[in-house]
Amino acid sequence: MFETRLTKLLGIKYPIVQGGLQWLATAQLASAVSEAGGLGIISSLSFPDRDTLGKEIRLMKEMTERPFGVNLSMLPELTKADRTEEILEILLEEKVPVVETSGRSPEPFIQNLKREGMKLIHKVPSARFAKKAESIGADAVTIVGFECGGHPGMDDVTSLVLIPSVSNSVRIPIIAGGGIADARGFLAALALGADGVLMGTRFVATEECPAHPRIKEWFTKARETDTMVIQRSIRNAARVMRNRAAEKALSMEEKGASLEELLTVISGLMGRKSLDEGDLEGGVIACGQCVGLIREIKSVKEVIEEITQGAKAILQRLNSMVKERGQGV
Repeated sequence: MFETRLTKLLGIKYPIVQGGLQWLATAQLASAVSEAGGLGIISSLSFPDRDTLGKEIRLMKEMTERPFGVNLSMLPELTKADRTEEILEILLEEKVPVVETSGRSPEPFIQNLKREGMKLIHKVPSARFAKKAESIGADAVTIVGFECGGHPGMDDVTSLVLIPSVSNSVRIPIIAGGGIADARGFLAALALGADGVLMGTRFVATEECPAHPRIKEWFTKARETDTMVIQRSIRNAARVMRNRAAEKALSMEEKGASLEELLTVISGLMGRKSLDEGDLEGGVIACGQCVGLIREIKSVKEVIEEITQGAKAILQRLNSMVKERGQGV
């Protein structure tokens, strides 16, 4: 059930990919997703140097023999130094099965990955970038709608429109992200033309996620209106939980603050401290609108089973609505 081009490409049981949640996408969370039949992702920029990242990848291999990936976010304008080359060396040395890239184009190194038999997924916010990813040889593309936590791009197009638009534009497998947290969203994405889904926000509220319990509790009580978009002024729009830090960042942007000034509020290290200590106000924390659909903290396995079993039940219900000569189709 739910065998798609993505499951065949990656060798996974279910077409469910875990988002590369900065600071949270460790082997602990990623291995649980892979073990449950999805594709777990480690966030490379959560680790300060090649030794700690290499150690985490090797730990991942000890925790699961199933396919997994590593996210490489190439956004040098928001970091002190671009670590792309350093991280790529580690990924090639460790022969990571799947590499997920975002930010600038992975074209300069894509052939190096392919020579090692590694699959490349490139994350994009629009159909035009999806077509570019296909043209340079990406094995699959992740498309994120305006609802998503993290970086939805600058076009403000929702998943309901974006998924079929990309499906009409490319031939490679499509992974849909943004607004998906349950069986309904999962099945809807497949119906719209996706070959799988990406979920980040839902996996924050799981037992295996290393976020502080207060953060997880907030995710189960929040509404879909409890997020906001900041960082438009630096053309790096980010959907985050609505809190004091995010409100301050938006206010600073409206007053014309520079990147250096904004970094005093939106710094990733401040966000990490909030995630570790359970500070709901002090740092910027990525969060999608689908947070309004989450009401319980569950194990990763329970989340994935609930989605896949629920999707089967929805299919049966829809089938009963379609009659041909008195029989379900």
